Amino acid sequence: MTFKEEIQQGIPQELPAIQAYDITINHAPKRKEILNEEEKKLALKNALRYFDAKHHTTLIPEFREELEKYGRIYMYRLRPTYKMYARPIEEYPGKSLQARSIMMMIQNNLDYAVAQHPHELITYGGNGAVFSNWAQYLLTMKYLSEMTDEQTLVMYSGHPMGLFPSHKNAPRVVVTNGMMIPNYSKPDDWEKFNALGVTQYGQMTAGSYMYIGPQGIVHGTTITVLNGFRKINKNPKGGLFVTSGLGGMSGAQPKAGTIAGCITVCAEVNPKITKIRHEQGWIHEVIENLSDLVERVKTAQKKQETISIAYLGNIVDVWEKFDEENLYIDLGSDQTSLHNPWAGGYYPVGISFEEANEMMANNPELFKEKVQETLRRHALAINKHTAKGTYFFDYGNAFLLEASRAGADVMAENGIDFRYPSYVQDIMGPMCFDYGFGPFRWVCASGKPEDLEKTDTIACAVLEEMINNSPEEIQQQMKDNIQWIKGAQQNKLVVGSQARILYADAEGRTKIAQAFNNAIRDGKIGPVVLGRDHHDVSGTDSPYRETSNIYDGSRFTADMAIHNVIGDSFRGATWVSIHNGGGVGWGEVINGGFGMLLDGTEEAQKRLKSMLFWDVNNGISRRSWARNDGAIFAIQRAMEAEPLLKVTLPNFVDKNLLN
Repeated sequence: MTFKEEIQQGIPQELPAIQAYDITINHAPKRKEILNEEEKKLALKNALRYFDAKHHTTLIPEFREELEKYGRIYMYRLRPTYKMYARPIEEYPGKSLQARSIMMMIQNNLDYAVAQHPHELITYGGNGAVFSNWAQYLLTMKYLSEMTDEQTLVMYSGHPMGLFPSHKNAPRVVVTNGMMIPNYSKPDDWEKFNALGVTQYGQMTAGSYMYIGPQGIVHGTTITVLNGFRKINKNPKGGLFVTSGLGGMSGAQPKAGTIAGCITVCAEVNPKITKIRHEQGWIHEVIENLSDLVERVKTAQKKQETISIAYLGNIVDVWEKFDEENLYIDLGSDQTSLHNPWAGGYYPVGISFEEANEMMANNPELFKEKVQETLRRHALAINKHTAKGTYFFDYGNAFLLEASRAGADVMAENGIDFRYPSYVQDIMGPMCFDYGFGPFRWVCASGKPEDLEKTDTIACAVLEEMINNSPEEIQQQMKDNIQWIKGAQQNKLVVGSQARILYADAEGRTKIAQAFNNAIRDGKIGPVVLGRDHHDVSGTDSPYRETSNIYDGSRFTADMAIHNVIGDSFRGATWVSIHNGGGVGWGEVINGGFGMLLDGTEEAQKRLKSMLFWDVNNGISRRSWARNDGAIFAIQRAMEAEPLLKVTLPNFVDKNLLN
């Protein structure tokens, strides 16, 4: 069959041959055994729902083996044999251009160059899934190939519930992931219900089909590192940034450090992903010996080099060794997947990678003990460095949260707050999110590098025109983004689809999108998919990350994220998503996102103007009501520009009256 015929086939009537387990790619670790015998039978029944009864005798032992061996039923047999990548949009079958753009984005999320565990349908973060099994993928792609612009596909945590009649201005796909009843959002609940095949962890842009490889976080990390050095009044040149993790998201750190101009040391325990990042050029050198690492860093500091070094080993050893050697660290953080601490997100010190994976599956209680011991050592080593002047920030990966639960010394004197700030709380929130600046993304659906180059030029021209009339309060944000977009091509940031990201406010996003749509209309470029990271002004309610600089007590509420996705859905988004979990863990955050296809039409022009304005200003309004000065400035400016916008502003109380 041709590629199009395979897509249109969906789940084949006759079972394909079993494929060999490919040991050359990065696989998800075995999930711990959590189902009892009756629940295992239920998991099998749930999986077999996708298949004609004539196949059940064949599939039952096969799926049972997967459940026992890997802790999940992935249906490896159904994995497509065609190459998985984002093809040009015209290569997809279908009646709806919008639906074809979604197929392209789904395949990008599962591209081997993009996905962390592609055969387990996991894009990043250790458990951030696009689907739970391959039957869901096949059925979803079939539905999208059949969809018209008068239908909407409903996605229940990876399961395509079906196509429903709607209308051309409705979203083509509505996605939910992990939307549990609140009392069932503990980590083991995910393990259980995911093993049963009834829910999944979508992370942020994994389960919403908007991941663009590590470029997505390179930009945000670059801004974070630059602003981190600004906070300590130091030029990045010759400065040392120490962190850990080289996975789907964390792998961006060394690349961002290089763009910022500092020395980056990033520890990683997984040799496969370390090798991948080195081959991609995201890290310059790999060092496996601590003494060699110390000498290399000392040389780099002396010469004021801009260099990224991966240490193949545990980050705790690095912090402790650098303390012993009195090697000064300017900035410190951590981006291991501590939202997922017991299933491969964080590894114990003093145990090999292979031993840890075995312990994780076969002795989970001991593994948990070792992880918590490591967290206590990790925090202690960091504290020694911060006492010498190191600026440490939590990178929103639940490091401080899990360290506190392990009994580590990470609490402030009041016993309520953490002793170190979240990077959003201290850097991104007050400097970017409060002013409406967040991670705006676009993907050239033609798949042509020349189209991406043209969109870079268009976006840069828009920003350079805007900066001439921008108020002083946002001049630095504008300058950073112009510098970023000018260097985007030479930094070779594309992995997978022809995509780009920059931080822009509502005005910038709208003007850039309008310019793209005009260029599409005039035949200068092909269609463009707009999106953003959920890690944005309005998309995410996360008390220890995105909304950590909300101080009116509402940071534990999730009204903003829910309103965001509802508002996007009727203002013109091509698809919308809302997830439980993402970045900081299951039960710790609610986050949402969107995708929007620009096709050069007047309808697309109307949709982008309506939706992008809301998508940003919803969050600014919430932040202004929390009495954030930058957000009050930004929403007042937005109301001056748009007479139909009327937002309730807070009154301030004299602190002396409260005393």
